Amino acid sequence: MSDSTSNLSSIFAKFYHSIILSRPWLILFLLAAITALAGFYAQNYKVDASADALVLEGDEDLAFFREVSKRYAAEEFFIVAYQPKTYLFADETLENLSQLVSDLETIDGVSTVMSILDVPLLYSPRVSIGGLIAGVKTLRDEGVDRDLVAEEFRNSPIYKQLLSSTDAKTTALQVGLVRDQTYNRLLDERDRLRVLNAAGDLSKADTDSLILAEQVFKDYTVQSAERQRQLVENVRAVLDQHRTAATAIFLGGVPMIASDMVSFVKSDLQVFGIGILLFVIVVLTVIFRSFRWVFLPLLVCVLTNIFMLGLLGFLDWRMTVISSNFIALLLIITLAIAVHLVVRYRELQLLRPQATQHELALATVTAMLRPCLYTGLTTIVAFMSLVISGIRPVMDFGWMMTIGVLVALLTTFIVVPVGMILGRAPTPEVKKQSSSDESIFTLRFACITENHGGKILAAAVFILLFSISGVMQLKVENRFIDYFDEATEIYRGMELVDSELGGTIPLELVVYPAAEQAIDDDDSFDEFDDEFGDEFGESSSEISPWFTIAGLNELDRIHQYMDGLTETGKVLSLATVYQLAQDLLGGGLDDIQLALAYRNLPAEIKEVMITPYLYDEINEARITVRVKETSRTLNRAELLADLDRFMQEDMGYSEDRYRFTGMLVLYNNLLQSLFVSQILTLGLVFVAITAMLVVLFQSFNLALIGIVPNLMAALLVLGGMGWAGVPLDMMTITIAAISIGIGVDNTIHYVHRFKREFQHDGDYIATMYRCHASIGRAMYYTSITIIFGFSILALSNFKPSIYFGLLTGVAMLSALLGSLLLLPKLLLLFKPLGTIQARE
Repeated sequence: MSDSTSNLSSIFAKFYHSIILSRPWLILFLLAAITALAGFYAQNYKVDASADALVLEGDEDLAFFREVSKRYAAEEFFIVAYQPKTYLFADETLENLSQLVSDLETIDGVSTVMSILDVPLLYSPRVSIGGLIAGVKTLRDEGVDRDLVAEEFRNSPIYKQLLSSTDAKTTALQVGLVRDQTYNRLLDERDRLRVLNAAGDLSKADTDSLILAEQVFKDYTVQSAERQRQLVENVRAVLDQHRTAATAIFLGGVPMIASDMVSFVKSDLQVFGIGILLFVIVVLTVIFRSFRWVFLPLLVCVLTNIFMLGLLGFLDWRMTVISSNFIALLLIITLAIAVHLVVRYRELQLLRPQATQHELALATVTAMLRPCLYTGLTTIVAFMSLVISGIRPVMDFGWMMTIGVLVALLTTFIVVPVGMILGRAPTPEVKKQSSSDESIFTLRFACITENHGGKILAAAVFILLFSISGVMQLKVENRFIDYFDEATEIYRGMELVDSELGGTIPLELVVYPAAEQAIDDDDSFDEFDDEFGDEFGESSSEISPWFTIAGLNELDRIHQYMDGLTETGKVLSLATVYQLAQDLLGGGLDDIQLALAYRNLPAEIKEVMITPYLYDEINEARITVRVKETSRTLNRAELLADLDRFMQEDMGYSEDRYRFTGMLVLYNNLLQSLFVSQILTLGLVFVAITAMLVVLFQSFNLALIGIVPNLMAALLVLGGMGWAGVPLDMMTITIAAISIGIGVDNTIHYVHRFKREFQHDGDYIATMYRCHASIGRAMYYTSITIIFGFSILALSNFKPSIYFGLLTGVAMLSALLGSLLLLPKLLLLFKPLGTIQARE
């Protein structure tokens, strides 16, 4: 070891002893005070379930989506799938439905409930334009022919698969939610100030206003999310009251999906968090057989999480569905550091039987500080790769883990050494239990490496090829329904809504007329205006060019194409109204008849059939689609690309004449950004970590050897995901960073110890055996504890929790085997320490 490094270690040892080890009771008092303060603020930590947590930061499509939603006063909605015990149009069923509608309408936050009971009947019997003007009947009216009604709901271009399944065994209630005007106002103000800030046009007063607007909006989103959760709960409570009258009732819709995802995560954190903790206690007890060495690592893990939760509460830093995993990951990282300190302390007890506990604790800290500090820094680099994603919850997760690793390092290097010096000194019998017989198992890895090195290299090549081919099959596509177990109510409900009632996830297309089309349509009405304009009191030129034969035929062509795709469910647009008009007027329509029909439609009919699909002020037409989330062929990017191709090649539209929007577009943008920002930046992360290893190991060759097991571990996890068909999404993208962070920790600890042990005799084989018997045990204990602890997540009903538990276990196992088999074999093969020994 160089003189400068030795001097730094000596200075640090003196400083650490004078500040920490010489004042253990004062340190414990300060820790207790900080824990109490952090615990107080930890009560204030919140989970952010807002839309901002599920979309791409600064996405232009998000701004456009909000603009369109305001334009059409679009409301979010639930879909209730109702399967009656009797015939759908029987008196008993209709009475039960009527009561259900009434009960839902009384819920605070519900604006409207659309059902088969209240929509206008246009084919039961078929009505004329005059009949529309006079008023139409509903299923609640007396004398309605229910056989005709059943036929209408099976075949109507509007109601088919919107309110009733084709077999009339299932009906849907669309529960519209009150549009939160306060939320939208606060959002608009925040976004307005953000745009000014991005342009550099904010004054000092505006800067203060932006800070205030951000905070006010964050506070309101918490209230809004809680109201949404309560609304879902209230709707389910009403549905529960009616389940005895139905074969099945299911709740669906985007607001429900978002709310349930948060609920599943919270439930898993509570239930399985306790299970993981108990599992860790059992495994540590089996390994160390000492209360002190079980208690200290667990204490550090608990304190680290309390400190971080307190910090989140103090800063009002919200957790999301993704960043909620940071608690479990901090447990992994903190436990690994603590176990390494404990194992080193127990080794020193054997090497220095006459040393005092103060001396052993100080020697432990001095020996482990440098490798642990570097493992922390390299882990931070891995998690910092998440910060550049542009996705707010993923970015927050990266920052939380970065700060959490620093807190874990600081807490562990204070609490564990203090616990070492305050605990009772072990008796000779207890020391004997720490002898080398514990390391027999890890020495088997050394034997395998020495005697079967060729097989290890061959296996590594096979795993590399397997992993690369798996990575090539990775997809950035998932189905929300796949987050849930098939036996859960949410899965069954989404499946029913998709298969029988027209789909779940909204997609919208807005289109604009060509300039020449608008002019031609105005000219075509000149004769009509001359003859009838005064009678109607307005010029027909005010009618949108979309409400002409040419415009409607164009929309109908787009409508029919979208309706014919296997991934799409119910499609609604002005073309739907056109089909109705052709039926009701007997075909052969012209522009004048359409204009007359448009002008004479009652306001309530226009509100339902025209206003949601036409915005007159800018001649914008809107087509709404509900995409089948359960479709096995659904690939959002391919679906949007196919629609783009159709609009441009088949319809001849330029890009400025149409635009897709809706939750499907926003989520697809997020998924594509995940691929670009994460998979393609992993190479940069490996370059940065390699550079850090060069500084730590003072050898470029040794750094390259050290990075190989980490690369293999990350590729194996990602390749395994590809082969298993596990998609890369918001919930699984963090696994790559976890794999790198965990793998590099083991490499640093092993190589750092290998360098020190190699100086004793310069024998690579003997050095390997000593490293496996010492640092190998710490690596093995940590990995086994975490693998077994997190395997309990496989029992969850929430697939992301299962993926997280199993993939974390795979990452730990691959990192362990890479460090105990492949890494030492590479060291034996290339012998990179020959020149280092001479220099040192």
